[in-house]
Amino acid sequence: MSSLTFESSRFGTIEIASDDVIEFPTGLIGLGGTRYAVVAPSEDGSFAWLHSVDDAELALPVANPWQFFADYEVELSDKASEPVTGDPSDVVVWVTVRAGAELSDFFANLRAPILIAEGKGHQIINEAADAPVRAPLFPAAVAAAA
Repeated sequence: MSSLTFESSRFGTIEIASDDVIEFPTGLIGLGGTRYAVVAPSEDGSFAWLHSVDDAELALPVANPWQFFADYEVELSDKASEPVTGDPSDVVVWVTVRAGAELSDFFANLRAPILIAEGKGHQIINEAADAPVRAPLFPAAVAAAA
């Protein structure tokens, strides 16, 4: 199996299997580049980084939405789902995270999840009515801070 090595300003030199490179044919909202990899500090952690393999400075914190929002649903129009091929049960879903200094400042973007299947990634607009752009990841901390 071939591998790919790239530099990260956060983690130093990273080596991954070439098959783990995710191509984003239409890119990511507001970001450059089309080749990324998921870099997870631990296998069972709640967070990972969606890291550009071409830009050492570009890494986006992501989370598995169901670890924080058990009833989270992704609803797509037929047009939005067209580029996501393969069996729906094989699609991996990540949401971007905005992290702050306090737990009350951690939010997930449930409106624009990232769907990954068969080596391709797509950031789509979730049409579910209860999918906000800024959902608190730690609601108890938000309530305590109020």
